[in-house]
Amino acid sequence: MSTRPSAAWVLAGVAVATLGGCTSVEPGQAAQATGAAPAPSSAVPRPAELSLDGVDPCTLFTDAQLDALRVNSEPRGSAGRDGGPMCSLDVDVRAPYYSYYVEAVADADLQDWVAGERRNPSMRTEPAEVAGFPALLHYARTSSPGDCEVLVGVATGQTLRTQMYPTDPSEFSRQRMCDMAVDAAAEAVTTLQAMRR
Repeated sequence: MSTRPSAAWVLAGVAVATLGGCTSVEPGQAAQATGAAPAPSSAVPRPAELSLDGVDPCTLFTDAQLDALRVNSEPRGSAGRDGGPMCSLDVDVRAPYYSYYVEAVADADLQDWVAGERRNPSMRTEPAEVAGFPALLHYARTSSPGDCEVLVGVATGQTLRTQMYPTDPSEFSRQRMCDMAVDAAAEAVTTLQAMRR
C-alpha cells in the first residue's frame, strides 16, 4: 500500500450511547416513537473545534488505520452526497464486500439532521458519541438494513459523515454496519485531531 499522509446528543428521556472502543448501541434504544423529530435537551460537550475547512477526507486515514479497517485499495476522492469532498474506501478482495464513504460536510450541524433541512422522516436518528464528540447514528427505517452512517459534530456548523455500505446487506446486521461506521469515523476523528493540534 502506498504511503498516505498521517495524520451527542442527549435527547429528552433517552440515554446517550457511548460508541467507539468496545461499547455499542442497540438500534431502537433512542428511537423516535413517531415520525416527529426529537428535540435535543443538551449537547455532549465537544472536546475541541476540529474544522473541516480545506480537509480532504482521504487524508484522514493512515496506512495503519486503513489496514485496521481492512481497506485494500487506494482511497478515492469525489464530490459527496451532502455537498462536501468525499473519500471512498473499499474492502473488495474477498467477501463480504463493502465500502466506507467519508464526507466533510462544512455547512451543516448535527441539528440539521434532527430537525433542520436535512431531516428525513424515513430515516431513524439515534444519539451517539464518537471519540468524545457528539454524534448521531442515521439509517433507514426498514426491517432489512441497507447501510448505516454516523454523523460526528466535529465543529460548530460542521459534520463528518461516515457511511458503511455493503454490496450485499444480508451479510451484515444493522448493528454491525453501525459499529463498523463508528470505527471508521473514530479513526478519521483521531487523525483530524492530530492534524489540528
